[in-house]
Amino acid sequence: MNYRILGRTGLKASEIGLGGEWLNGLSQAETTAVIDTAMEAGINYIDIFMPQAPTRDHIGDALKGRRDKFLIQGHLCTVYEDGQYTRTRDIEKTKRSFQDLLDRLGTDYIDVGMIHYVDSEDDFRTVFEGPILDYAKELKAKGIIRHIGMSSHNPIIALKAVESGVIDVLMFSINPAYDMERAETDIYDLMEFKGMETPL
Repeated sequence: MNYRILGRTGLKASEIGLGGEWLNGLSQAETTAVIDTAMEAGINYIDIFMPQAPTRDHIGDALKGRRDKFLIQGHLCTVYEDGQYTRTRDIEKTKRSFQDLLDRLGTDYIDVGMIHYVDSEDDFRTVFEGPILDYAKELKAKGIIRHIGMSSHNPIIALKAVESGVIDVLMFSINPAYDMERAETDIYDLMEFKGMETPL
C-alpha cells in the first residue's frame, strides 16, 4: 500500500480508503471481517457518514483495541429519521448525531470531521455563516475532531471552501453521474428520479 499526506493535516493516509457505506446491513461478523481485510491490505482510512445505529455499533466493535490503527473520517450533518438517512443543517440534530457517532464507535475523537456535502451557494452560506461551522470549529478547538473537512459535488463551491482557509480536507466526487453535470446543478435534483412517474 502507498500512503500520502492528506490535505493540510499531516496525516499519512492510505491511497485506498474504506467507504463505510457498504457496511450498512452487514452483521457484526461481516463488518469485522471487512475491517480485518482492509487492515491486512494496509488500508488505514475509513469514511463513516452512515447514521444507522447498527452500522456504527458494528464498526465500533470491530475497531476495539485498534482504534489508533485507523484514521476515521466522520461526518457532521448526517441523521437517521423516519427509517432513512438524510442530511441536515439543524444544529441540535447535528450535535446529537455526532455524539452518537463518538459513543457508538467508542472513541473520544475523530481524525477528520467532514461537513456533509455542500453543493449550492445558499447552502454554503448557511454552513459557513451559521452554527454548523461554529460547531466544527468548537470541536476542533477541543480536540474532538482533529481536522475540519467538507464534501461537495460542485467545483465552484469546493473552490470557495478551499479559499476560505477553514477546510483542511476536501472530499470531491469523481463520479460520472455527477461530474458530467453543470457546476451549478443541485445534487438533490439529480436524486429526484422521475422515470417511473406517469401523468394522472
